[in-house]
Amino acid sequence: MQTLLPEGWPRPKGYANGVAAEGRMIFVAGQIGWTPEGVFEATDFAGQFRQTLLNTLAVLKAGGAGPEHVVRMTWYVVDKREYLASLREVGAAWRELMGANYPAMAVVEVKGLVEDAARVEIETTAVV
Repeated sequence: MQTLLPEGWPRPKGYANGVAAEGRMIFVAGQIGWTPEGVFEATDFAGQFRQTLLNTLAVLKAGGAGPEHVVRMTWYVVDKREYLASLREVGAAWRELMGANYPAMAVVEVKGLVEDAARVEIETTAVV
């Protein structure tokens, strides 16, 4: 995997502008912050974000991949202000679970998610 940074551009914080990779691709459907049993143990953004990452990593593991293989993520958040207010906790969860891997990412504020209690949903692409 190669991080793409056009000449003269500042290095982004927490994501990559682009990633080049070759290998077997794994596509992870949108994951939300409930447990495998379908229970929301956290009602706050940071708690649900952490569980969402855990769910994503479980799917990746089933495909023989880990956080180091993630090349792209799209985050759907229901409240931009809640997301921004949680950045410190989000960053801590990211470093704990994903390490120093910073894929190409987009964060999109949406009106709602299919599960009303969900605060965030994340789609992921990995290349092994």
